[in-house]
Amino acid sequence: MAESTSAPDTPAAFEDPLYRKGVIELLGVIAYGELSAFERLAEDAKLAPTLRDKAELAQMAQAELGHFFGLRDRLETLGVEPYAAMEPFEESFTRFHVQTAPSDWLEGLVKAFVGDGLAADFYREIAAYLDVDTRALVLESLDGTGNSAFVVTRVREAIAADPTIAGRLALWGRRLMGEALSQAQLVAAEHDGLTTVLVGGADRAGGMDLAAIGRMFARMTENHAGRMAELGLDS
Repeated sequence: MAESTSAPDTPAAFEDPLYRKGVIELLGVIAYGELSAFERLAEDAKLAPTLRDKAELAQMAQAELGHFFGLRDRLETLGVEPYAAMEPFEESFTRFHVQTAPSDWLEGLVKAFVGDGLAADFYREIAAYLDVDTRALVLESLDGTGNSAFVVTRVREAIAADPTIAGRLALWGRRLMGEALSQAQLVAAEHDGLTTVLVGGADRAGGMDLAAIGRMFARMTENHAGRMAELGLDS
């Protein structure tokens, strides 16, 4: 990965090479996730049953692409080639998407809503241990990822029209949860910079111990249950 010394406007925290590495890895994985989400939503739009649905998914995809550009630009500001920073995460995302390929339009909607929400929860948890500027960028990239109300409405309408699909979609949501948590743990374990950010913050004392990490995943599980309930599904 090509890197230069920190730019003059970067926070003092970046003087710590381990912290700098962790931030670069975090921005790289989120950037890849945003680009991957754009690509996936654009593909899902092809399966949309109506023109309105195609337009709604296109709008969600556009939001993901806009977030990607912001992350890409920040990596460049740090003196990092952004695509080199993203490349180490390609295998992880490919693995996740292969294991969670939706079988129809509705499963794609649930994945967009539930899967992306789980990923966002994970990155928000890590963001708590970042310097102020990087934290703000990460939170901004996770905010407003599209018209989630559209997804909720369409899934609930489908269940109302055919209540028998609720069980299948609930099982699908549980599978997404399991795969997402597994991938989050693998990503953190495979990239020591991310681990460094978690176990020792830049502008707050200490970091996460094992108990705190357990509580983090418990919060993610609780948030997942809330999203499933919003869709009208059991978690």
